[in-house]
Amino acid sequence: MGAMTASARRRVLLAAPRGYCAGVDRAVITVEKALEQYGAPVYVRKQIVHNKYVVQTLEKKGAIFVDETEEVPEGAIVIFSAHGVAPVVHDEAAQRRLASIDATCPLVTKVHKEAKRFASEDYDILLIGHEGHEEVIGTMGEAPERIHLVDGPEDVAGLSVRDENKLVWLSQTTLSVDETMETVDKLKERFPALVSPPSDDICYATQNRQVAVKQLGADADLVVVVGSKNSSNSVRLVEVALQAGARDAHLVDFADEIDEAWLEGVSTVGVTSGASVPEILVEGVLEWLAKRGYEDVEVVTSARESIQFSLPKELRRDLRAEAQAGTTTASSPSGDDA
Repeated sequence: MGAMTASARRRVLLAAPRGYCAGVDRAVITVEKALEQYGAPVYVRKQIVHNKYVVQTLEKKGAIFVDETEEVPEGAIVIFSAHGVAPVVHDEAAQRRLASIDATCPLVTKVHKEAKRFASEDYDILLIGHEGHEEVIGTMGEAPERIHLVDGPEDVAGLSVRDENKLVWLSQTTLSVDETMETVDKLKERFPALVSPPSDDICYATQNRQVAVKQLGADADLVVVVGSKNSSNSVRLVEVALQAGARDAHLVDFADEIDEAWLEGVSTVGVTSGASVPEILVEGVLEWLAKRGYEDVEVVTSARESIQFSLPKELRRDLRAEAQAGTTTASSPSGDDA
């Protein structure tokens, strides 16, 4: 078709922020440090974060992923994933004399605390979230007899609650902001006395990545979201991109999953990644695109993130004890500033 016109030059818009959030970073480092500190194997209940590559990489280093606490040998070390667990899981771990390290994201822990507090004040809690998602199962476990799951606006009509004047909504942290508010509006229509949580539960990283992809979606013919299919926040990014006007959007774990046919007639490709995705996978996608003429990469920045979470207390305690015992290793020369 001859040379592309200037207006149709091929370019990539790369979203910022993208990729790892503070909770994921903390959870992945927790598994790595636990393997260094205690040696392999270290057991992890559920996928530490919802990303195929991360799980495979940690398995190679000696992490063993299990679905249930009972699969962990008595007395072994178990790490709880970033998505959080129900109180009953802590009890199971104690019964099996497991040394547990809780890598639940602090923003998920906040929702658990809100659920406990409202349940103790005798509220019914309407939890907006996806049925079967690990985070939802964990939060519901805090007060199963008080929490009703609302999986989207269409669930509102069928809800039955004890007292319409003692109702609060909470939400899964990785939903789409717009979709959640649509459900909240519907809930408020039906239950005018509905109380909102003290602060919105949707996490800063989920929100920021959605804002960034909205900007891309408006300008991109195709948006490639790097992330795994079981990652709720990654799946939402594809939906948000399409709603924002992208002609086409797809979720891929790796660059080799991109279909050349998607590039048909495409001059602008938007690229972003979910909150559990390491940057190396995004680099792979950018290289794949560059080989096909999309070498011009422009970063579109919509927010700056500087938040960091400290490691789980159980792990910090042991790392500190080792540092104080004067075990100097090349990897931890400055153990006294913890």
